[in-house]
Amino acid sequence: MVYYVTENRTEIVVPLLLRGFLGTSVQLGFLYYVYMGLLAVFATNAINILAGINGLEVGQSLIIAVSVMVFNLTSLSGLSRSYHEFSLYFILPYIGTTTALLAHNWYPSKVFAGDTFCYFSGMTFAVVSILGHFSKTLLLFFIPQILNFLYSLPQLFHILPCPRHRLPKYIKEDDKVTMSTTCVPWMEVKPLGKLIVNILSKFGFLYMERKLENGVDSVVYNNLTIINLILKFHGPMHEQSLTLVLLVIQFICSIIAFMVRYPLAHALFGEIVV
Repeated sequence: MVYYVTENRTEIVVPLLLRGFLGTSVQLGFLYYVYMGLLAVFATNAINILAGINGLEVGQSLIIAVSVMVFNLTSLSGLSRSYHEFSLYFILPYIGTTTALLAHNWYPSKVFAGDTFCYFSGMTFAVVSILGHFSKTLLLFFIPQILNFLYSLPQLFHILPCPRHRLPKYIKEDDKVTMSTTCVPWMEVKPLGKLIVNILSKFGFLYMERKLENGVDSVVYNNLTIINLILKFHGPMHEQSLTLVLLVIQFICSIIAFMVRYPLAHALFGEIVV
């Protein structure tokens, strides 16, 4: 659903298929602000949990920022010109500073971007999308982050045991990184966790091994991030190569977002609000 580009309004436009039941629009009122708050929380944390290797958090943020800039520039002729101009005032300086940071954060990194940068980036995207009235479009640019969040849910919500850090494991002899794993006694895994482990491993989305650890029946599984998932499929990789793969995925998802955004909006709502 999308909302009309007007000030101080909290209704959303209803898709064509549902207008016979709900009308043209639905007033969300307070729930609209709850959604905006959740968007801000998600944007700041989504980048932070897809991070940990040289150039990744800065690189993905730069690709998202450039995608937002392109969207703003292509929307300047629409009814919401002033909102997209407002977004550009923030996103252009952000792109400049982030590009400079990436030059120093690229492998081998001389400057490390920690939680502060991730939270700053996520909040920047949340602010420009909310005040620029394109929060749903922003979520399209966050496709890899959304997929990583969904894949990580069992550990984030402690359905499965979650270590403090889920970074890939460094293999010093080969100068490569491989998937990191968690080993816990099988009896300590919750029933829902056991079901998730069995389903994901059956469909090939989880490395899982049962073994005796100090005489205890234990399970070993890869930590649930798409970084580890790629390493599970591909095997050990050089850190720079892994970063490039993830950034290519981010770039492709941005292309898909643009391909989906306009045709989908027209199909669902009979018009494209920009």
